[in-house]
Amino acid sequence: MTRTATHSAEPSQDASTPGVSVAPPPRLRRRPTLMAAGVVAVCLGALLAGWAWAATTNTQSVIVARHLIERGSVIEASDLARVRLSVDPAVKPVAGDDLSGVVGQRATVDIADGALLTPDSFGELVVPGSGRSVVGVALAPERGPGSDLHTGDQVRVVVTSADGESATGTPAFHDAEVADVHVSTETGQVVVDLLVPHADAPLVAAQAATGQVAIVLDSRER
Repeated sequence: MTRTATHSAEPSQDASTPGVSVAPPPRLRRRPTLMAAGVVAVCLGALLAGWAWAATTNTQSVIVARHLIERGSVIEASDLARVRLSVDPAVKPVAGDDLSGVVGQRATVDIADGALLTPDSFGELVVPGSGRSVVGVALAPERGPGSDLHTGDQVRVVVTSADGESATGTPAFHDAEVADVHVSTETGQVVVDLLVPHADAPLVAAQAATGQVAIVLDSRER
């Protein structure tokens, strides 16, 4: 006798089967704090990027002084440098491309180390100017101030006694301005070129030729 195997089929369970519950899909939780922080981070990034772009694109090539340039001195190429800076619109600096036009001019004011050059910082000064003369005075060390003289210094040329002794009373003197200071290649002495009134030039030159004059440095406050 042949036995036929029978298999009981289990009913399939699906969503349509009565009595079977299906778990709902998980709900995403929104965190307002994290969303706000993300928005802020994006805004800050945009602001920083904008600032960096503006900082790099608003710079311009300008001319600055490598070191102190004294008033009245001739400006040389070694005195200047080109740099890129972000400059306030109220300031009118000399553009870096104009450097060659500045070389050979004279400083009209003292230009500090690292200072921006403006059109008012230099000019074609004529030395001596109208009504003035330049007198050179060969100055022995003991007849000048201990500190170095510079272009633009206000001085007095004091007439000393012929024998080197102190003159009695108030010695004669002349007001003058230092135009230049250099060392004589022939004598090694320091020669001070002085700007004096045109009428005083012959007397100052004659007194300086005797070697009986001294130079007194007056206040440098301006």
